[in-house]
Amino acid sequence: MGNSRLNARNEREDKAMKRALIPLMVVVSLVVVIYLMASRLPAIPESNKTGSGSVAGPIGLLEKPQVLPEFKFIDADNRSLSLEDFRGKVLLLNIWATWCPPCRQEMPSLDRLQARLGGKDFMVLPLSTDLNGLVSVTRFYKSAGIQSLGIYLDPTDDVSTALRVPGLPTTFLIDREGRTLGVRVGPAEWDSEQSEAMIRQQLQARPE
Repeated sequence: MGNSRLNARNEREDKAMKRALIPLMVVVSLVVVIYLMASRLPAIPESNKTGSGSVAGPIGLLEKPQVLPEFKFIDADNRSLSLEDFRGKVLLLNIWATWCPPCRQEMPSLDRLQARLGGKDFMVLPLSTDLNGLVSVTRFYKSAGIQSLGIYLDPTDDVSTALRVPGLPTTFLIDREGRTLGVRVGPAEWDSEQSEAMIRQQLQARPE
């Protein structure tokens, strides 16, 4: 009888210990996930200006342009595209989704930026990761009054995987050669004076 009581007590203590460990394991797992996500992107400079005095605006500029991995996406007509199709333009590649509140918040400013500066030399490239992409994006564009932005879709999330995007929205400034100049995680006022100055400076930059 004594052994039975002791065994039962030990079992209760084991169960209690396991229950106590579960929250700790969850916290540790979250910390590991956050660390891995943060380590995927290039380091973002703390300063808003590079050593050459160039304007960084809302994006942390990298010390050197970095070659991006190849990736494919589609447009509203289901045509397959890649960055090569936009070679020669300075791009602001914005990875977003309609279910993401910060993405929805910044989208009108991206639309205004495209309306002001968009053309043969510059383009805002908004890439939606929505599973039901075309329907969701078309509905959102209509409700938000988006008129100048095109519709580009990554329903399989392949681009986010290739670019190791840690969260939405994430925006890449890309030069005419298809290399990333800088990256921002989180929303911004893309039609601000700083943002426009950043874009204009890249438009005036000579190819390396």
